[in-house]
Amino acid sequence: MSQGKEIILAPSILSADFCRLGEEMNALEEAGLKWIHIDVMDGAFVPNISIGPPVVECLRKNSNLFFDTHLMVDRPERYVDDFAKAGSDLICVHAEATVHLERTCARIDDLGAKPAVALNPHTPLEMIRYLLPQLHMVLIMSVNPGFGGQAFIPFSLQKIRELRAMIDEAGARTLIQVDGGVTPENVADLVDAGADVLVSGSSFFKFPPYDKRHEMFLFLAENRFAQDGM
Repeated sequence: MSQGKEIILAPSILSADFCRLGEEMNALEEAGLKWIHIDVMDGAFVPNISIGPPVVECLRKNSNLFFDTHLMVDRPERYVDDFAKAGSDLICVHAEATVHLERTCARIDDLGAKPAVALNPHTPLEMIRYLLPQLHMVLIMSVNPGFGGQAFIPFSLQKIRELRAMIDEAGARTLIQVDGGVTPENVADLVDAGADVLVSGSSFFKFPPYDKRHEMFLFLAENRFAQDGM
């Protein structure tokens, strides 16, 4: 690792107050956040159902945040056009959910959004080795998707390390995102393993004020990072 690496915190609105989402988005911008993680669930690929393109479109009208849209849905190729049109800056699809992963990622790129791929805990990294040069990001799920508030799966750290080595070997600039059980207690280890983007839901939204919580996450991540570079 080298000093100067930017660590991004992307709060998951799955844990925000859905009765006042617009206010929550404004509060995040005022607190200095740059990204927001939008979990889309269909009740099929994962048990829960969350939000669709109309909500994303509504939020987009009044927000300058980077919309990191995570499609936890079967056959996501059916929906990427709608979410791109709604204002998603990045669209992440699950490798397990589509037969034609490369085609789906190419379509996302054609639509002007950044393509990303998510991997469930059991899914091997080889699924995306050849796609790395065309991916903006790979999302390592460190819990099984579908529910907030789950505990971090320990072997995810080794998976992050192996993915970082794979990206470096490919000469790619792909970001590594981690989603699931991300807390102040493990953020330093995640960054040390190679993570760039950290998704936090209940561990972020349940501890206002947001600016202080944001500062805490980045302080812990960057301090560990600075130590590694010394």
